[in-house]
Amino acid sequence: MVTFDSIRRDQDHTPSNGLRWLSRWMRRYILPTGLYARSLLIFILPMIILQAVVTVVFMERHWQMVTQRLSMATTRDIAAIITIIQTYPQDADYSAITQIARQKLDLSISIEPGGELPPPREKPFFSILDGILSDEIKEQINLPFWIDTVGNSSLVEIRIKLPDKVLRVFAKRSQTYASNTHIFILWMVGTSLVLIGIAVLFLRGQIRPILALAQAAESFGKGQRLENYSPRGADEIRRAGLAFILMRERIERQIEQRTAMLSGVSHDLRTVLTRFKLQLALVGENPDLVGLSEDVEDMQSMLEGYMAFARGEAEEDVGQFKLSDILEKIRQDFTLHDKSMSFSIEGDDEISVRPNAFNRLVTNLATNARRYANSLRVEARHSAKWLTIIFDDDGPGIPVAARDDVFKPFFRLDSARNLDKSGTGLGLAIARDIARSHGGNVTLGDSPLGGLRATIRIPA
Repeated sequence: MVTFDSIRRDQDHTPSNGLRWLSRWMRRYILPTGLYARSLLIFILPMIILQAVVTVVFMERHWQMVTQRLSMATTRDIAAIITIIQTYPQDADYSAITQIARQKLDLSISIEPGGELPPPREKPFFSILDGILSDEIKEQINLPFWIDTVGNSSLVEIRIKLPDKVLRVFAKRSQTYASNTHIFILWMVGTSLVLIGIAVLFLRGQIRPILALAQAAESFGKGQRLENYSPRGADEIRRAGLAFILMRERIERQIEQRTAMLSGVSHDLRTVLTRFKLQLALVGENPDLVGLSEDVEDMQSMLEGYMAFARGEAEEDVGQFKLSDILEKIRQDFTLHDKSMSFSIEGDDEISVRPNAFNRLVTNLATNARRYANSLRVEARHSAKWLTIIFDDDGPGIPVAARDDVFKPFFRLDSARNLDKSGTGLGLAIARDIARSHGGNVTLGDSPLGGLRATIRIPA
């Protein structure tokens, strides 16, 4: 019976799925991830393939053909010498035929009466000359023979077994073998290396503006000011850089307008609240006005939250900040409130952040833990790429469904970590806003101490 699950399993094992899996595996583990390395691979890989194809074709066609023709000509000369020896009477020392071979055929020969061929030599693993020359001797002469083509000698030795003698022939290797092939390969490889070197220099020049744009975007994401960035490189890269600058200016103007608006509204509201408090003070103690006084205090607290939120949006230069200093102050604050706090720092103690904003970020999370828990444990890990600070407390925690809502401005919980009268619902919103302005984030989870875990993670 064919079921849907069996069909799906069969589809999962189709060749197309296997190819997709292989492609993903190669992209993840084999292929380079950087643009510079990929550009070099795009340039170098076709050149290597082209050279390999050209080399194979050259070896199979040109080199082999030239070697075969040279070996054929040499074998014909040897066959002619054998024919002369067997057809025409010679001197006892074969001086005439030896002289003809040396002067006319450029071969050095000797004839050994009653000689025998040496035992066969082991054939080399790769030798075009050995195979081609042997085939030509078998085809043209068809007599027992022995050849020596191995070694770096400039001569090739050939021995032919005649009926009552052995003919020894010494021919130049260049007469039987295309010995200048290495020159072609050296020229091809050398030219390729020069072209690759030029390509590397040009690619570096083209990649550098992209890296500068990436660094500028990363710095802006961390809240750092950009002083010396200007678009460079090809037209497309310049357009991308100009678009980034315009986007940065729009974002900065928007943040500046938002900050100015919040500051202005907060300032105007503070003036009104001051008049309210002054009028209530002039009225004196009146039981009927107790609720109104409390409302004015709540509005004052919310206004201070507004101001803190506005200050979190304001620009601040990046500077050095020591984690141990702020964590020690938090520990002392916990001690004053009869609560325990411990911390550990792994890695460099100093970090590059906006000091005032980052101080507010850490303080808000620690104060939130102090308000609802009895103990707090802080672990800071500063690696080459990331700064991670983990706050674990033993408080009542926050329900999973509400962990995203608590980062909304002025959101207040009705249960679990119920806010007291001094809370405004801006502490976590300000904390996440500051973390994101540094290019990171603040997340919430379950603490091994039984309460809430707050994690700050920003680029180092």
